[in-house]
Amino acid sequence: MKPEMTKDELVENTLQLTEKAFRELFPILPKEWLSLDLTTPQLKVVLLLFMNGPSRMSIIASSLGVSLATATGVVDRLVEKDMVLREGDPDDRRIVLCRLSDKGENLITGLWTLARDHAKVLLEVLDQRKLQLLNGAIQALLEAGEATREELQGNNTIK
Repeated sequence: MKPEMTKDELVENTLQLTEKAFRELFPILPKEWLSLDLTTPQLKVVLLLFMNGPSRMSIIASSLGVSLATATGVVDRLVEKDMVLREGDPDDRRIVLCRLSDKGENLITGLWTLARDHAKVLLEVLDQRKLQLLNGAIQALLEAGEATREELQGNNTIK
């Protein structure tokens, strides 16, 4: 890295390093991911519900950038696979919330744990100084995320 990079160059370099780090964390796609009996849209819905919790169908459709009918079809198939449950909203019976079933929650939690375990092996190789630097950098990213949350939520369509 050049010592006198501009802010734009630093941003680009950081993005490139992040991509390399991601590839290092996930050098091969675990067989558990490859053996999933889910289509890409179904996996997106499962991940969305895992990250955001129970959601209305309109939120799912908006997040995926698809019509309500398309999102409903994807969720229908996830319900058939016992990955997602539909429940009424106790505050408004007209609203239906989708949430992960125990089976869906266990599946995603297991995949998340695999990724976490791999990351832990990599982190344990670092000395304390590098771990402190990394912790500071991640904390700075989280703070930037909080500062830009509303702006980012306006662009939350999953492609």
